[in-house]
Amino acid sequence: MRALLFLAALWCALPSFAASRCDVNVATQQADLGEVTLAYQSIGRESDPALLLVMGLGGQLIHWPDEVVVALCQQGFRVIRYDNRDVGLSTWAHAPEPANLTYEVLRYKLGFSVSAPYSLTDMAGDALGLMDSLQVSRFHVLGASMGGMIAQHMADMAPQRVATLTLIMTSSGAQGLPEPKPALLALLARREAPNREVAIEQQADLLAALGSPTVHDDRALLKEQAAIAYDRAFNPAGVQRQILAILAEPSRVALLDRLRVPTLVVHGTADPLLPVMHGVHVAAHIKGAQLKLIPGLAHRFQEAFKAPLLAAVLPYLAEHRQPVGLAQL
Repeated sequence: MRALLFLAALWCALPSFAASRCDVNVATQQADLGEVTLAYQSIGRESDPALLLVMGLGGQLIHWPDEVVVALCQQGFRVIRYDNRDVGLSTWAHAPEPANLTYEVLRYKLGFSVSAPYSLTDMAGDALGLMDSLQVSRFHVLGASMGGMIAQHMADMAPQRVATLTLIMTSSGAQGLPEPKPALLALLARREAPNREVAIEQQADLLAALGSPTVHDDRALLKEQAAIAYDRAFNPAGVQRQILAILAEPSRVALLDRLRVPTLVVHGTADPLLPVMHGVHVAAHIKGAQLKLIPGLAHRFQEAFKAPLLAAVLPYLAEHRQPVGLAQL
């Protein structure tokens, strides 16, 4: 009887225990990788399987919604989120000359090579270096947008280390795929601002443009989100260098064709930046990949789509997660 009472008490305590171990307010730490230093957070138990979150263009680790991070952690993962180089609290590159983004975009459209101070492969090396510094030999990877491109390189560079690959709203970089509207690209590249107020307005404009047409955005909330990101770190030159890294990247179709890592591709049907065929194309070129299309999802983690995203991702990760015994609780 006492054993049954103990198990009942343990079961009732599990939800609160999970909440305490999945605290997203943990300290942000620094990993010195030599060439760069990366800011990161580790949420959850070190004994749990690791899940690395790789953010997209200009995004900071705080742009992973806390509710999503908690849900992933409560699924039994040690969730690691970090700032890519050139954003947030990670190392900002110091190019000898500022990039002429307009000129390089023109070269890209004409089919000429683009000059970039670093590559997506370098950024994938950063992510692998972070996991080295944390002494995590094998882990799951979830990448969004540019982060999905970086994740593709990680799986190619170290397939023995990547347990699963989850690619959200990303692309293969192949020629001929649908392009975003020029007005959206202009908003994406418009990162210079004379002061904080203008920068916040510009970012709110971009967030609104990346949102779903089926959802009404609260402008005040968008400005609040933009202000939080600005006050943590504002590096428009770094975002431009990340854009150059994307433009300088050749098609990854051959890379995707040789991947043999279990992969889930998630894409929205209303994505204005990387239209839905980008996700379909990625899934078609990874052997055995699963494809989940979310109606109405655009190119942001909007509140209305957090539940559908988790519904697509959590069962897949749960299926591939290594079981954890009661002894580790």
